[in-house]
Amino acid sequence: MPIASRDIPDLLRQVPLFGELSEADIDRVSRYTREKRLAKGELLFQRGDPAHGFYFVVTGQVKLAFSSAQGNEKVVEVIGPRQSFGEAVMFMNRPYPVFAEALVDSQLLHIGQNVVSELIDQDSSFARKLLAGLAIRLHSMVRDVETYSLRSSTQRVIGYLLQQSDQSGEDGREFDLTVSKQVIASRLNLTPETLSRIFHDLSEAGLVTVRGKHITLHDPVRLARYQN
Repeated sequence: MPIASRDIPDLLRQVPLFGELSEADIDRVSRYTREKRLAKGELLFQRGDPAHGFYFVVTGQVKLAFSSAQGNEKVVEVIGPRQSFGEAVMFMNRPYPVFAEALVDSQLLHIGQNVVSELIDQDSSFARKLLAGLAIRLHSMVRDVETYSLRSSTQRVIGYLLQQSDQSGEDGREFDLTVSKQVIASRLNLTPETLSRIFHDLSEAGLVTVRGKHITLHDPVRLARYQN
């Protein structure tokens, strides 16, 4: 269902960047906010498109990726509910360096650049919070580069599984992958064939069971030792 205009202020309060804004400021931001609905597989923007604001995912998932001249795709990040993206590009006045595609039917909010610039000019604490958020995003990207450079293929997959386990709640031993294996492989800088082989090897070792997207970790402690 479409997002009602009266619900937009409540959703904006869930944007980490807007957590400390006053009611008046939230109302002002809402006037510069528009809903964007995407069907599965629909592009939000192409690489090279101009950025006029940033996005907040209400429901669904959006992948950020780029394609090589040979047609190979590299997934940079998968954005889920209650996460935002596009802030840095918005302030650089440069086109998007990646494309964005909905992995499932998704609802997003687009917050216009003008109102964010006004908030920065009038509220130094808002500007600091924005910088902190961008710094966290940069730190995460540096950590990813380190992981791809220094860890083996198997270590990357194990790290991903343990991360998904931690985020799944309960005991985390059983969970469903939230994206396709092809997206996971690209995110981990692997080929789909390599990912399948690693899943097979971990299954043969009695560490995991993989049935489609359903994952069972039989011994998370022992599995974690394989990362070291």
